[in-house]
Amino acid sequence: MTLTTAAAEKVLADNFAPWVLDLGLTVESVAVDGHEAVLRLPWSDRLAREGGGLSGQALMAAADTATVIAVAVARGGFVPMTTVQQSISFQRAVIGADVLVRARLTKAGKRMAFADITMTAEGTDGAAAHATAVYALLG
Repeated sequence: MTLTTAAAEKVLADNFAPWVLDLGLTVESVAVDGHEAVLRLPWSDRLAREGGGLSGQALMAAADTATVIAVAVARGGFVPMTTVQQSISFQRAVIGADVLVRARLTKAGKRMAFADITMTAEGTDGAAAHATAVYALLG
């Protein structure tokens, strides 16, 4: 089964804690052949840290969420899973801009999935942050 952008939005709406939904993430695109999902994290002053930059906690949550959607894309729908490992490097501050969060699975096995996540402020070329994640697939 191919997961459409609309179906990915439903996965997002149905499977995350209210505080994650409060981030306002939306699914921009999915690529089944690339096992990829792109989410938009809209700018909000509520997510800014001291100094006005987007908080690392918001970026980490967005990366984690985008990975779940990428796994759902690869599997054709949501399956139970849990984060095993996530690592992130913050490369430049994001101030006053939405962030595009691109999660691409580098390996999607029967029990484990590995992802590479790039976060870019809209309108820029360079990454604001880069993350990797490992998920255990439980179903």
